[in-house]
Amino acid sequence: MAAEGLASPTALRWLILGEWRAHPARALAAVIAIAVGVALGLAVHLINASALNEFTQAVRTVGGDADLQVRGRTAAGFDERLYPVLARAPDVAGASPALQMSARLQGDVPVTLIGLDVLRAAAVTPALLGEGSAGPAAFDPDAVFLSAAALQASGATVGDEVELAANGRAVRLKVAGTLPSAPEGQRLAVMDIAAAQWRFDRLGVLDRIDLRLAKGADAGAARRRVAALLPAQAELGDPDSAARRSDALSRAYRVNLDMLALVALVTGGFLVFSAQSLAVARRRPQFALARVLGLTRRAVLAQVALEGAVIGAVGALAGLALGITLAWGGLALLGGDLGGGYFDGPPPKLAFASGAAAVFVGLGLLAALLGSLIPARQAARTEPAQALKNLGDPIDPRSAPGGRVALALLAAGTLAAFAPAVRGLPLFGYAAVALLLAGGVAAMPWIARTLLSPLQRLGATWPPLDLALKRLWGAPSQAAIALCGIVASTSLMVAMAVMVTSFRGSVDEWLGQVLPADLYLRLEDGGGFSPEAQATIAAAPGVARAAFSYSTSFSVAPDRPPIVLTAREDAVRALPLIGGSRPAPDGLTPAWASEPAARTLGWRPGRVLELPLGAGPPARVYVAGVWRDYARQSGALALDAADFTRLTGERRRTEAAVDLAPGVRPEAAAEAIRAALPPDQARLATIAQAGELRRLALSIFDRSFAVTYLLEAIAVLVGLAGVAATISAQTLARTKEFGMLRHLGVRRREIAAMLASEGALLGLVGGIAGIGLGLAISQVLIGVINPQSFNWTMQTRLPLGLFGSVVLALVAASAGTALLAGRRALSGDAVRAVREDW
Repeated sequence: MAAEGLASPTALRWLILGEWRAHPARALAAVIAIAVGVALGLAVHLINASALNEFTQAVRTVGGDADLQVRGRTAAGFDERLYPVLARAPDVAGASPALQMSARLQGDVPVTLIGLDVLRAAAVTPALLGEGSAGPAAFDPDAVFLSAAALQASGATVGDEVELAANGRAVRLKVAGTLPSAPEGQRLAVMDIAAAQWRFDRLGVLDRIDLRLAKGADAGAARRRVAALLPAQAELGDPDSAARRSDALSRAYRVNLDMLALVALVTGGFLVFSAQSLAVARRRPQFALARVLGLTRRAVLAQVALEGAVIGAVGALAGLALGITLAWGGLALLGGDLGGGYFDGPPPKLAFASGAAAVFVGLGLLAALLGSLIPARQAARTEPAQALKNLGDPIDPRSAPGGRVALALLAAGTLAAFAPAVRGLPLFGYAAVALLLAGGVAAMPWIARTLLSPLQRLGATWPPLDLALKRLWGAPSQAAIALCGIVASTSLMVAMAVMVTSFRGSVDEWLGQVLPADLYLRLEDGGGFSPEAQATIAAAPGVARAAFSYSTSFSVAPDRPPIVLTAREDAVRALPLIGGSRPAPDGLTPAWASEPAARTLGWRPGRVLELPLGAGPPARVYVAGVWRDYARQSGALALDAADFTRLTGERRRTEAAVDLAPGVRPEAAAEAIRAALPPDQARLATIAQAGELRRLALSIFDRSFAVTYLLEAIAVLVGLAGVAATISAQTLARTKEFGMLRHLGVRRREIAAMLASEGALLGLVGGIAGIGLGLAISQVLIGVINPQSFNWTMQTRLPLGLFGSVVLALVAASAGTALLAGRRALSGDAVRAVREDW
């Protein structure tokens, strides 16, 4: 022993390696659990960070070297006469006007169409200039420049003619060249701004003006002067505003995936706790002997903590390598948003983040250390004289297990669930989940006693069951250790299953409310059906009724996601309102806010809003009610179609809901409608049945939750592996007990039946406790985390079949594991098993 009673490095190495050589599977399981948790968390973070980084770079390329950007608040843009006003404004050295529209290339390739003044753009956004843009092709009204990604997706080559559709117009253009500076994977089409205004019916309108400030200009003062010149239809931002918009939209999704990925790490921490607790319980005589020989309490504490640290370090480093591999594969298979639908285009390249890697490695090490902390303290506090003679449970079975710590944790978790979001993130909600989980696990000795009490009378009917019940009752601490992994993994699995089932059921019910018609039509190019086309659709053979609607968007702030504005016929009846609708005061137009808009922007009934709908002053509308909307996370606002036309003068409609006459086949009606439409619109229109849209929406939902299912399954597998390792270790450590039972005349098959009963009871108690705790955690997910993350609510739906399957699987797995481990423990001679007690 070294000075001050601390073990020498050689002794520490001998003690640690000796334990791992004796039980390598237990240490390996803990290492794998930590590695999986670190790998999943790091992979999810790297994937989303890579996607956001590439999107940000693409936005900055489009924004070029502009210092400020004036953008239209709606898809209608703003009057182009604002351009000379800003170009002559103080502190403005250069101004470049632009059109920017969503378009479709060759009918089915989505691209971003940008119209530029080449002479002005050369000084502000040179990355958007095509090859040969200095020549006459740059001003040719029939020429377009395509990025490499757009060219590849369309199958065209330079010199070919392509069809480009935008704003309800489809035109034939010649590919005059490429955009060599366009970001890889971004689909762009650039043409002369005057030609774009003419060919796509946007005369007199701009969508954006990029501004460069004069050298030495006061940026703050310049912003204020430019903002004062803007009409209600325009807003002032900068090239990074679009990146901040996307970050705000996808941030909650990314954070939730990060937290879900860390579930496996939390489960791994419980597995380390189980492994270390069992190792400490089995080695109590060894620690007692070392204490008698001079080892101090601090040295015992340091040794057990060091074991956990080594497990954490090895697991974290292995998880680092595995996480990078998973991130690379995830980007290739699922894309940069892991199915969430936030980023378009091809998968981005993996961008390694050393800071994030260090954080997740540190979290893995911390989880292992925390998992070793309680066992280390128990080992240090054990009195040597008692430990040398007593190998029983550290908790006196005659006393009721205390629950003050568990109650404190559960109370703290409950209070945290009522706290508000922090900068739009449910940080206290995550804390509530962690506290409830810790409180539930801490209460396991008391819960086990409570659930086992009604079964005590059953022991008299069968001796093996009686022995199993007596064992679990007499060793509450060891039973609680075995139950930790079961309860941790089961409760988290049940909580996620309840949340996903509730969410999917609510979405399915909502789809039935918002998709009542037989057929749905939509123009995918950003244009709309003219009044004549609407009359044609309504009069098509087989159509009983056609209801038309219009969808656009408007901005409430440069760095916030835009709000969708939808105009519907008879909006009060068409919308799934929550709590009914109020009558609007005289002089105000009624509008209905979606639930996300009401929660994030405070657009609750009674609020008066000013909307930049037309060319004149903002329209004043009255929020008459709130409606449920699971399609638009950033928020939406609905108007009656007649009011929308009165306020904006817009008579086109972008969607149609068609009810068919009795006996008419949807396929025949769709063909009749397509044949009646003008050729351009017939080619660009999509027609789908309500059932198809419903299945598509649910498939998108399932795809967005595919990673959730995968992460949940991995966490459960890690937890079940821990359960198996824990029960196996406890069984193998009881060889002397089995030997004594054999001396007393108990047969091998009866001991095997006792072990199977113990495992089954542990699985049953753990399953019931896990389901109860999981239901409590699910209410935090449903009532706190989801509303604070995505701003919508849902009704709780319980997957009762899953609950029964989980309990049966746990009972079978625990009983089978105990039985297999017992066969090994019973293989030795009964006399040798108890020779140390003679």
